[in-house]
Formats: sequence, structure tokens, C-alpha cells
Amino acid sequence: MSAEATNPEAHPEARPELRRRGRTRLDLRRLGRAALLGPTSRDRLPDAIGHVAEAHRAHHPDADLSVLRRAYLLAETSHRGQMRKSGEPYITHPLAVTLILAELGAETTTLTASLLHDTVEDTDVTLDQVREEFGDEVRFIVDGVTKVEKIDYGAAAEPETFRKMLVATGNDVRVMSIKLADRLHNMRTLGVMRPEKQARIAKVTRDVLIPLAERLGVQALKTELEDLVFAILHPEEYERTRALIAAHAGERDPLPAIADSVRTVLREAGITAEVQVRPRHFVSVHRIALKRGELRGSDFGRILVLVGENADCYAVLGELHTCFTPVVSEFKDFVATPKFNLYQSLHTAVATPQGHVAEVIVRTRQMHRVAEAGVVALGNPYATASSATAGTPDAAADPYEERVDPTRPGWLSRLLDWQQSAPDPDTFWSVLRAELAQDREITVFRADGGTLGLPAGASCIDAAYAQHGEAAHGCIGARVNGRLTSLSSPLSDGDTVQLLLAQDASSGPAAEWLDHARTPAARIAISSWLEAHPDRAMATTTAARAPLSVIGARGGGANAVADLPNAPVRLAGCCTPVPPDAVAGFVVRGGAVTVHRIHCAAVAQMRAVGRTSVAVHWRATADCRVTLLAESFGRPHLLADLTEAIAREGVEVVSATVEPPVEQRVRHSYTLQLPDAAGLPALMRAMRNVPGVYDVSRA
Repeated sequence: MSAEATNPEAHPEARPELRRRGRTRLDLRRLGRAALLGPTSRDRLPDAIGHVAEAHRAHHPDADLSVLRRAYLLAETSHRGQMRKSGEPYITHPLAVTLILAELGAETTTLTASLLHDTVEDTDVTLDQVREEFGDEVRFIVDGVTKVEKIDYGAAAEPETFRKMLVATGNDVRVMSIKLADRLHNMRTLGVMRPEKQARIAKVTRDVLIPLAERLGVQALKTELEDLVFAILHPEEYERTRALIAAHAGERDPLPAIADSVRTVLREAGITAEVQVRPRHFVSVHRIALKRGELRGSDFGRILVLVGENADCYAVLGELHTCFTPVVSEFKDFVATPKFNLYQSLHTAVATPQGHVAEVIVRTRQMHRVAEAGVVALGNPYATASSATAGTPDAAADPYEERVDPTRPGWLSRLLDWQQSAPDPDTFWSVLRAELAQDREITVFRADGGTLGLPAGASCIDAAYAQHGEAAHGCIGARVNGRLTSLSSPLSDGDTVQLLLAQDASSGPAAEWLDHARTPAARIAISSWLEAHPDRAMATTTAARAPLSVIGARGGGANAVADLPNAPVRLAGCCTPVPPDAVAGFVVRGGAVTVHRIHCAAVAQMRAVGRTSVAVHWRATADCRVTLLAESFGRPHLLADLTEAIAREGVEVVSATVEPPVEQRVRHSYTLQLPDAAGLPALMRAMRNVPGVYDVSRA
């Protein structure tokens, strides 16, 4: 059987301080035995699921409970005679899992599948029977949960079995909702397992299931799982944290008084709001203790303000920052910019005249539901409007057709995309854990108006592979917010990125790209290309070469004349003036006159050090010498193409220097002799039109 059973009283979670506030722990052992005593009247629900029905009706007043009654009777009959390891009737497990989901606000279809989630695996009930009795939607979810339940949590089996879990979750997020509730009940009752098995299951819960709960926004499950894992894997830190909380319970807590002050402020402002003090869970207290060292009285909880509308959130924030001293560094707006897991709230902290600092969370009641239950609070993502309201499945939909899930966040879509291309289970497993370790997501805008969802810290390389797939092998640069940047540049939330692809089909990624790729799709694609092109991979890591210089045969003279007889004149290399630029001349060491453009920064420096100024004018001849800098992305034949473009304009190359590529960017410096200074703009345009060249400027 899939459920792990123990004596609840033997586990730390059975202690009162770890229980969720406001929830009475049911005696499921008693309820389970009562379920075995005989049939229940047909016109009422069995007593054993009365608590489930009550919790479900609190969220869905019009729900049809007859479906739950039939599901319970089938589950109880099927599991009759089966016992958990703790000696409880097995039916207590699906009952407990269903109660957890009912309290979170799950719709009827999810609760029906939850009651039946172990029947196909552990009894003679078949998926066809489930379909005949409850429809395709329930059968689809039960099938998904059954596949997930078959996971062997041994280290060798983890990669492939979690790949199956990911696919099942992608097909219907309700599958993972049931799995998380199932794991929570098993973790609550883990105490009689051998210590090594407890630790193994707790580690998998920590590494994969808790991050998945965070990604799906199911905070109520995530926080309790964190505390249970904390107690098993870090018993000493857990005991110290428990002692801190116990010691605080005997002291005067400043938060209730601060909450009263907040209520008074909001009442006087005419804002209808509910103000609560929310105690922190164990892991949260532990993290605050590590961060701040000595804990303050107000560190053991936060103030929660619930309002009716989004606009009320900002009205509350204004009153708080007006009547209290705000701690500016603690302010975060997740209402205007929700987290990747649907979470929305305003976070701030205020200081009272007595010197207490309290963290405050402001959200609407709907935001609160989603913050606690995540995707569970959104109901059936595949139902029509009418059936979603009633909490029943959409019979018209074919659950085995490809679905577009409105609750599926970008990270899940990305994982589903790349898991098919992962070359081996070990790569999948390592990249999955790295992806789940990312706790923030950003949205960047594409040049064509679309958007890309990426993990925080993603670079232009990640954006390239997210947008273009394997075609991103030929990416040679990017513009972020209109400015050219290297592919390794990290992206920020709200950036606009334009990716530049090489027209040369032979272009490929450099090995250094792996140092800047954060997404699984990018890393797998780059690694696969480098393995398929070992010669190119070696070439990208060779030592930097010295600059390539090409010197022309003709020296050429300056066509500027200084009002200083017999003084040699040379054009400054810092600004390379050409006719008809306004220029200034200065006498330098050796009696020579250097000519600068009038706006060159060197002009001010010359005057500051007292250099002698000399009037300078241009000769009547139209030819001139100029130095141009060309910046481009590296590609084969680039130097030849640039030289050809210069020659087509009738310009002579006096000298040229090509610096070694850095991150596929190449810098060229050309000293050119132009027959006519008026042709300079056309020459610069011709050089910019060479594929791969992104900027040409005067030196």
C-alpha cells in the first residue's frame, strides 16, 4: 500500500504547537472504526465524512454531496479489512487526505478523486469502474494519482519516477494537489517508521514536494510539511526553536496591541478590514533567528489585514505609512506584480512609538484564499463556467485530449517542455532540483510584443532558447531595453529583449554559455550541441590571440593647416576630426600642433594645463583621414566583408586592428583615407549594413 502509517502521537507534529490554528484534529481512528460498524441510511451522509461535507459546504454551499457519499461508500467497501501499520482502518487515510483538501476549498471533483485515490492501486476497483460511476474527469485524476503513487522513493528510482510525477502534474494540477495532501497525512503519521526511512522520505519531501507545493502556491500544505521535515532532519535546531517559541509564550506579546492600533487607524479612516495576528510557523521562526540573531517580541508573528477590494489594499498601506513609521526596506508590492505561484499581497513593516517593529501583510479575502490554497482554490480549471460553479466535472470535455490549463504557471510548462529532451535520468534529476530551487520568476517582453517567463537570474542566453529553441545556437547578441548587451547579461523583471541571430547556419554556442545559462532547456541544448561538435567546443576555449593588425602602404598627411609657420600638424587620435568639423589646435611637446574636434574632452584638458592654443583651418582639398571603430559579433569572413564594404565606397585602408573576440563580440579599428569628407556618413552606413556589425563610430 502507498500510505505510510504510524502512531500520530509519536510524531512531533502531534504536539499542539505544531497544529494549524483554528483546526480541530479529528480522531480518525474512531471515525474509521465507526465506518466498519455497518451500512448508513441512504438519505444521509455517513458520519465518517460529516466533517468533510461540513468543510466542503463552507467553501461551496451549493455543492452536490451525493457524489461524495457514493465515493466514500465505494472507498470504504473496497478498503474494508485493510489496516494501516498503526492499526487504524485504512479508510482513515483517504478520509484525512480529503478533509485536508476540503479545508483548502477544493471542488467536488477533486474530493471525489481524493476519496478514491488508493482504490485502483490497493483494491480490486478498476479505472473503468471509476469512469462508469463518476465520469471521465474523476477517472483521469485517479489514474494520474495512481501513477504518482507507484513512485519508488529509493535513490536510484527517483529521477525516472519524478519525471512521471511531473508529467502527471502537467496533465492536471489537481493530481499534485492530492499527492501533496497525501504526503502531508503520511508525514503526520511517520513516527513508527525506522529513523533511516523517516530521513529518506523527509529528504525527498524537502527536495521536491515542498518546492512543488511552493510553486503551486499551496502555502498551507507547504508550511506544515516544512515543519515536519525540520523536526525529522534537524531535531536539535527544531528543539531550540520550540524552546524559543515556548519562552515567548510566557512573555508579553506586543503584536496584539499593535493590531488593536491598526484596527483603530483603519476604522477612523473608514476602511472596512479584518485584522489578525498570524503566528509564524517553526521554520519561519528558525530563519528569522538565523537572520537577526536575537529575536524581538514582534518577530514571532505578523499582522494580517484582509480587505474587500484591490484598491483597499493601497488605502490601508497609505494609512499605515501615515500613522506609523514605515520601514522602507521591507516594502514589497506583490499585488501589482504577483509572484510566479499566483501569490498577491502587500508586504510592509512599521515601527510604533514604543519601538516595536511589526511586519504587516495586506491582501483581499480572495488573495488570502489563493495565498493559502494556491491552485486548489481555483477549482476545476477545465470545467465550463456553469459546471465550475457547481463543482462538477465538464462532461463535454475529453480529458484525454491536450488541454490548455489556465492555472499552469510558466515554470511548469518549461519543465514539461524540456523533460522530454533530457538525455538521461540523472541529468533530468539534477536539473529538476536546480529548477525547483529557484524561488522567483521574472517576465520579460519580446521585441514582437510577446512575453517570456523565466526564473530569476536568467540571462539573455536563457531568453534565446526559450524563444527560439535550437535556433538559438546561432544567437550572436541581444538588445535589452534598446541597448546592445552581451548574451551573458542577466535579465530583470519587465525588461524588453531583442535577440539577434546569425544568418550563418554554421554558428553555434560557446562553451562559456553554460556558465550563464540558468534554465534546463538552455543548458541541455547547449551541452548537446557541444557534445555533437567537439572540435567547435575546443575552438571556443582556446587562448586569446594577439590583436590582428593590417597596415596600408600609404602614410598620408593631415589636411589641416595651423596658423603657426613650419609647425607640423597631426590629427588627434582620440576624436579624429574631419572636414567640416569645428576644430581647435594646441602646441604640444616638440612644437607640433595637434588638432581636436571642438567638443573633444581633451580640449578642456589642454586648456586646463595651459597648452598654447593655435587657430586651425581646413585645406581646400576635400580628402581626409579618419579612424572608425566597428563593433560586431564574431562570425567567419567578417573582416573580409567589412573590408569589401569599405572598398566599395572608394576608401583606402591605411591601417586596421582586430581585437580578439570576447563573448563573441569583436572590436575593429580602421584608419581610412577618404577622397571626400562628405562621403563619411555613407561609409559608416555601409559598414553598419554588414551582417553582424551592430555599431560604427568615430574614434
